[in-house]
Amino acid sequence: MSESSPIFAVILAAGKGTRMKSNRAKVLHTLCGVPMVNYVIEATRPLLPEGLFVVVGHQAELVEAVLPEDAEAVVQEEQRGTGDAVRVALASLEGEEEGVLLVVNGDGPLISDRTLGELVERHRSAGVGATVLVAELEDPSGLGRVVEDAGVVRIVEERDATESEREVRLVNLGLYAFGLSEIRDAIGGLSSENESGELYLTDVLETIGRRSRAVTYTLKNPEEANLVNDRSQLARAEEILRRRILDAHMRDGVTVRDPVSTHIEASVEIGRDTVILPGTLLRGSTRIGSDCVIGPSTDLQDTLVGDGALVEHSVGRGAEVGDGASVGPYSFLRPGTVLEPEAKVGAFCEVKSSRVGRGSKVPHLSYIGDAEIGSDANLGAGTITANYDGEKKYRTRVGDGAFTGVNTNLIAPVTVGEDAYTGAGSVINKDVPAGKLAVGAPARAIRESPQRSRKRAQEDGPAENETEG
Repeated sequence: MSESSPIFAVILAAGKGTRMKSNRAKVLHTLCGVPMVNYVIEATRPLLPEGLFVVVGHQAELVEAVLPEDAEAVVQEEQRGTGDAVRVALASLEGEEEGVLLVVNGDGPLISDRTLGELVERHRSAGVGATVLVAELEDPSGLGRVVEDAGVVRIVEERDATESEREVRLVNLGLYAFGLSEIRDAIGGLSSENESGELYLTDVLETIGRRSRAVTYTLKNPEEANLVNDRSQLARAEEILRRRILDAHMRDGVTVRDPVSTHIEASVEIGRDTVILPGTLLRGSTRIGSDCVIGPSTDLQDTLVGDGALVEHSVGRGAEVGDGASVGPYSFLRPGTVLEPEAKVGAFCEVKSSRVGRGSKVPHLSYIGDAEIGSDANLGAGTITANYDGEKKYRTRVGDGAFTGVNTNLIAPVTVGEDAYTGAGSVINKDVPAGKLAVGAPARAIRESPQRSRKRAQEDGPAENETEG
C-alpha cells in the first residue's frame, strides 16, 4: 500500500447507548463542554483525511446539529450493528477504490491524533488488509476480546464469548484501519446469526485475515482506552480531559491554585499570569485576559474578562468585564452586562443588560437592570432600578459623575443628569437635571448638587486676598 494513499475517516455515532440510561444519544453527552463525538472528530484532523463521515442513527438530527461543517453525516436508518454502519458509510465512497478506511468509535473521546496516526502507519508498513487497535486491561468487562493467530485476528463480543475467552485481557477498542478495497469485498459477507441479531464489523477481520492478513497495534497510552458506556465512565473520561485542559493552561503561563477543584471547559481562553483560585468554573466562550484574578468560587459562562480584572465569589453569564474592573464578592452579572475599564460591582449586586461606565462604582446591595451608567458615577448601597412595570421594561440613565444616596429607587424610564445627587431613600420618578440635588419620595430637585458645587469651586480657584495700598 502506498504511503501516500488517501485516508477516509468514518466515525460510528449511530447507537443509542442504553447503558447510559439517558434520553439523549450517547455521543451527545458532553465532556468539558464538548459533545463526545467531536473529540473523536478532532483527533482525525491531523491525518488530513480526504473524507470525514459520521454515521448517525438514533436522534440523527440532534447529532448532526453538533457536527462541524466539514463532517458529512451518513444516516443508518436502522441500527443493525457496526458492520451495517460501515456498509452505509462505504456507500458514500462509491467510486473510491484505493486508500485507507479509518474506522473510529464515537464513544472514545480520549483517543489522540498520535495514536490514530501510528495505527495508520502500522497498517501501511505491514502491507495488510486490516489493522486493529488493541489494549491489555486489568478489567476488560464489557469489551470484545481479541485473539490473534498467524495473521488472523478474531474478536469475540463479550455477550458471545465462552468462559475461556472471557478470561482474555486483550481487548478491542473499536478502532480499525482497513484497505478500502479489502473492506468493500468483505462487508457483503457479514451475517447476523448471533445473539443480538446484528452485523458485527469485527467479523470481517477473519475474512480479511485469511485473504490478506490482519494485525494488531497495541495502544501505548492506557488513558486512551477509556471508552464511555455509562455515567461512571463518562465522569472518569471527563476527569482525564479536564486535567489535560488545566495542564495546557498552566504550560501557557496560567496559575491554577487547586486543579482538583477547578473546572475549565475546552473552549475557554486564558491569558498568561492570570491566577485561577479554587472552586472556579469557566465555561462556554469565556475569554479571560492576562494578569487577572478569578475566584475563588466563581462561575463564568460566555463571559469576557479584560486584563488585570478581579472577579471573586461571583457568577457571570454573557457579560463583559473591562480592563482593571472588579466584581464581587457574591455578585451576579447577567447577559448584556458591560463593565467598562476600572468599573466596580461590589458585594451582593445584580446587573442585567446594563453598561457601567469607566471608573463607576456599584459598591453593594444593588440591582441595576436595563441601565446606562456614565463614567465616575457612584451608586449608593441599596440603589435599584425599577425597570419593569408588569408589562414592559424601561431604561434608566445615570450621567457622568452622578451620585445616588443609599436606598435610592430609580423608577424607569428616568434620567439622572451629569453630576446630579440624590438623597438617601429618594424615589426618583422624574428626571433629575444635571448638577442638581433631588430628595424625597417622590423626589424633587431643591438646589445645586454637592458634586457641582465642588467642581465650580475648583474651576473658580482660591479667592485672592485683598490688601489696602
